[in-house]
Amino acid sequence: MKSAPPVAVPNRAALLTVTCLGQFMVLLDNTIVGAALPDMQERLHTQLTGLQWIVDAYVLLVAMLLLSGGVFADRFGRKRLFLTGVVVFTAASALCAVAPSIGWLIAGRVAQGIGAAALSPASLALLVSAYPAPQERVKAIGLWAGLSGIGLAAGPLAGGVLTEAFGWPAIFLVNVPIGAVLLLAGLRVLNESRNPDAAAIDVPGTALSVLGVGTLTYALIEGGSRGWTSPMILGGFAVAAVVLAAFVVVEGRVAAPMLPLRLFRQRLFTVSNTAMVVVGFALMGSSFFFSQFFVYVQGSSILRAGVQTLPATLAMVVVSPFAGRLAARYGFRIMVTLGLTLAGLGLLALGFVHADTGYTNVWWRLAIVGIGFALTMSPLTGAAIQSVAPQEGGLASGISSTTRQIGAVLGVAVLGAVVRTRQSGGASFEQGLNSAFVVAGAVTLATAVFTGLWLIKSTEPARPASPAPRVHENTTSQ
Repeated sequence: MKSAPPVAVPNRAALLTVTCLGQFMVLLDNTIVGAALPDMQERLHTQLTGLQWIVDAYVLLVAMLLLSGGVFADRFGRKRLFLTGVVVFTAASALCAVAPSIGWLIAGRVAQGIGAAALSPASLALLVSAYPAPQERVKAIGLWAGLSGIGLAAGPLAGGVLTEAFGWPAIFLVNVPIGAVLLLAGLRVLNESRNPDAAAIDVPGTALSVLGVGTLTYALIEGGSRGWTSPMILGGFAVAAVVLAAFVVVEGRVAAPMLPLRLFRQRLFTVSNTAMVVVGFALMGSSFFFSQFFVYVQGSSILRAGVQTLPATLAMVVVSPFAGRLAARYGFRIMVTLGLTLAGLGLLALGFVHADTGYTNVWWRLAIVGIGFALTMSPLTGAAIQSVAPQEGGLASGISSTTRQIGAVLGVAVLGAVVRTRQSGGASFEQGLNSAFVVAGAVTLATAVFTGLWLIKSTEPARPASPAPRVHENTTSQ
């Protein structure tokens, strides 16, 4: 009598390697671009508005498609969506590298965002599926977040080295061999998995969110150059308001909304996500200008500027793994308030640096910003998770990542508008940057007061509120 054939068991070490490498590639692209912005501006003959679109075109698509990407992975296959994301992201990176104009580069960044929004949630879903035991899953997710998070820290240095040696196209070409390895390895080591009970895809909600936030971003970015009272800009704000109102109506009526509005009836959920918008706003909006400050204001080379921005990202990578544990011990409110206060003070301090400020008096300001936001993101995600039912923890974490990305889109747009408005009034670029950092710091400090007053304190060990947030605090921050 023949025995039944053995059930295929995935090579979990290989799967972990592939998923980590995929997320590494996505996170690398979050920070590697910042180092190359000055070279892009010079070679593509673009202004600040063009640089804003280079960043926001990517972040916008990630923000709006991240939740839908998770649903697609569950419905159509996690391996299939992961590999599709790899192909799209890699092809888009090649398009960015050979882009002959700013328009083509922005188009490539849009495609990169679509690929990242498919790849990132699918990589996590594959990992969760391969590690059904809770303890093993927590360890695997910790490794996934930690190893892939190295991409955040490596971005500024890698961007500076590649741009200095080969020019800005090299920061995108580096993704091509990584993508090729991922595709070949993924085909061999990944097993397909699905969730037969996955929710339906919210096509109207996804379309309206992209259109609404995209139109708002357009008005904010272009307002500085076209004039805030021009018909095009005023029309953009009006269209954005109408479309976003329609999004709220649709989400309240569809059977399976991408953003369940009922979750916002919980004060903890609402406050934590509001604060997360500010985190994305201040962190991404300010870091957009870090390399530009060192290159254009202090006269650093692109390579040196990439190294000089490292204190912020390194601080985040080092501190982030401890933030969840500290929140579980001391409570969400204490850690979020402390983190936002530190980040806000660091940003305000950056608002007073000048062309002749020595680097020894600059690096610690960047480090404080990084430490502050690192202490904030994981507890905010943990607070959002704790405010919902256990079976909705993944959705809450995904929404937390999405709100941070939306804040990032708005941060680049609004703080860029601050700089342009100051320049149009006769101020120098340096003075515009100082104003942008001060605005970011003031908004962050105001949010620290807001969360300190309203965020419910919790010292519970949290169902795993500590490990889970560390997964999403690094996802496409974007």
